[in-house]
Amino acid sequence: MIILGLILLIIGLVAGIGILWTIGIILVAIGALLWVLGALGHAVGGRRHYY
Repeated sequence: MIILGLILLIIGLVAGIGILWTIGIILVAIGALLWVLGALGHAVGGRRHYY
């Protein structure tokens, strides 16, 4: 999810499409949150680790 968000951020920046930039930021934030929760040992969506 983090990688997809970064790809959308880059495409949005290069193409000048604001909605891709916004969606990219949201995906990076959600991916980072899930990664941190999984690393702390909290079960996220039934998974112990989120990669």
